[in-house]
Amino acid sequence: MPASPRGGQPGYLSGLNPEQLEAVLHERGNLLILAGAGSGKTRVITTKIAWLIRERGLAPESILAVTFTNKAAAEMRDRACSIEPSCARANLRTFHSFGAWFLRRNAAAAGLDRDFTIYDDDDSTTLVRAAFPDMSRPEAGKLASAIARAKDYGLAPDSPELERRFAERDFRRRYADYESRLRATGNVDFGDLISLPVRVLDREPAIRERTHARFRVILVDEYQDSNVAQFELLKALAGPEAYVCVVGDDDQSIYRFRGAEVKNILSFPDVFPGTSIVKLERNYRSYQSILDIASSIVEKNEGRIGKTLRATRKGGEKPVLAVLRDHEEEVAYCVRVVDAHVRKGGSFSDVAILYRTNAQSLAFERALPSAGVPYRLVGALRFYEREEVKDALAILALASNRRDEVAFRRVANKPARGIGAASLEAVIGMAFAEGGDLVAAAANAPAKSAKARAGLSSFASLMARLSERLGPGDEPPDDDVPGPSAPPAMDPHAEKLSVVVEYAIRESGLLEFHKGQDEVAGTQKVANLDELVNAAADYPATRTGLSAFLEAVELDRAMSSGDSGQDAVTLITMHNTKGLEFPVVVIAGMEQGLFPRDDDGDEDLEEQRRLFYVALTRAKDELHITYCRRRLFRGRIMDYQPSRFLAEVPKEMLRFFGGKLDLSAAEAAGKWKTGAAVYHDDHGSGYVVKAAPAGEAGVCVTVHFETGRTLQFFPKFTKKLEIISD
Repeated sequence: MPASPRGGQPGYLSGLNPEQLEAVLHERGNLLILAGAGSGKTRVITTKIAWLIRERGLAPESILAVTFTNKAAAEMRDRACSIEPSCARANLRTFHSFGAWFLRRNAAAAGLDRDFTIYDDDDSTTLVRAAFPDMSRPEAGKLASAIARAKDYGLAPDSPELERRFAERDFRRRYADYESRLRATGNVDFGDLISLPVRVLDREPAIRERTHARFRVILVDEYQDSNVAQFELLKALAGPEAYVCVVGDDDQSIYRFRGAEVKNILSFPDVFPGTSIVKLERNYRSYQSILDIASSIVEKNEGRIGKTLRATRKGGEKPVLAVLRDHEEEVAYCVRVVDAHVRKGGSFSDVAILYRTNAQSLAFERALPSAGVPYRLVGALRFYEREEVKDALAILALASNRRDEVAFRRVANKPARGIGAASLEAVIGMAFAEGGDLVAAAANAPAKSAKARAGLSSFASLMARLSERLGPGDEPPDDDVPGPSAPPAMDPHAEKLSVVVEYAIRESGLLEFHKGQDEVAGTQKVANLDELVNAAADYPATRTGLSAFLEAVELDRAMSSGDSGQDAVTLITMHNTKGLEFPVVVIAGMEQGLFPRDDDGDEDLEEQRRLFYVALTRAKDELHITYCRRRLFRGRIMDYQPSRFLAEVPKEMLRFFGGKLDLSAAEAAGKWKTGAAVYHDDHGSGYVVKAAPAGEAGVCVTVHFETGRTLQFFPKFTKKLEIISD
């Protein structure tokens, strides 16, 4: 084994900086790796996995490493295996993939069928409507979303905290009814993939002891993105002798709307005693001039451990703040930036335009083509969420699990087979009265009309034929640890699942149905169905293969529909840029009320600062920030003040384009912090509820007084209101 110059260290450690090496070699107590943007955290965690196996002699099967996307998990596996091939036997997965793996091996203890299907958000909405037929689909979607949030917080229908967090009418009962309906199907939703393993580990001592004995090392990547339920799962998985190492950045916690909880990383040293903290502050991506602006923003947050990024790259010009008239001038400025970069020999794909909301992309989508600038819009409808693909997957899901009510409702009468709503409900009612087999109920249930009876019989016959095409497959061994959602081993001479998928699409009538829609709407539905057939080619035509394929589909929803090979400017929201980098970045729309919103409270405002920090640190070479004095809003031109975040950047760190920028209102707003104690000569003591820039009036401050009154003031015009503490 080649040695590095560092006192005989293995060669694969030679490229690590001192802080990275300290993190890799740490092995006593627990470890929090606080990894700044662009600091090489992926290299650290993958090297640590290889080092534990190769140098410390740990069995690969005793290591569990989890992250948040299949792409990240695959990269983790590939990079670790490039150092030590036996890392392939370690359990490297996403949180949800691990949950599915755990539940399939402990299905009976969880009250599930081994071949359960994973419901996505749309499926959960359908199940809510089945439980509450009077609800409209938007109402059902809202309730399904609330239930998903409850599960992210680790709250069950009987949790005492439920009413405190969720104000939805009759939420506890409706949540309980949904859970009852979901359990009756034998399936799980995404929240169950986290909450059910926690429940099993809590209630089943034998399974808990076996799990603790197996996983002696637990590593979590992107820990700042974990929610409360995932935090509970981590604690449940970590036995008394486990070594727990988490890697994350409290300054990049930007998914609170999905349930991510920055407190998980802030409280880690308290929850896991004996924790050491290693900070990775060397940035290998951006120039220092870019990092200085990012630091000036995020250091204003109080909810952080604290670190300072240091650039390893020398040089770089100051970022530009463009002060523009309106959104049309903003587009023209962005085109100018792109043209200048391309003229210097760069490519279109080097440039990304970032914005806070998807609606901001419209002006760029309309104007860039006419300017000769190709673009790629990130965030368009994803492959597995398209109607025709979901239809085909529903047929397959029902073949895998005949109790799948959501799948049955979607395709029993699609294409139309003359099965009315009453006949459909009769079949479902009969099925759950007699064990839940919806296909058997369809074959035997009485129907009001001969047409409905024929339709049900035809559908049941289709499902029977489809079932006959599937072999039983083999049970995976308990110590089986393939990659995330990997297909089972397949005999090269055996029939492929793609043949069965093609049969299902053709025989169900879905192919002809969507081909007709193609002709009318000029869409690519048939091509998408063909692509689904292709995706199944790596799986055997068995029940095990089908179950693995459906699991891979549901766990791979995060795939982007964009063509990453196209030479085009990227249009993307700030949230979607996490983990990405571009030589040239334009952050558009830095107006107060747009970013941040005027109604952001303390926690929201801190998260918006973190979001701005993430956006800033995507830039490698050039950074441009735009502010428009006027912008279209609901068809009207509105005047906007500069974002208060611009007032938090020292002016000497910026170059200006387009004129002077009056930041006095934004600076004034920053002085009146939400929650700050104030005193007014006439109204007494109170606290700041909200402070927003108000143009020439400076700032408008909303104060709630001890008298119960809530009033607004313009401090520029009154001396009676003063801050008495922060």
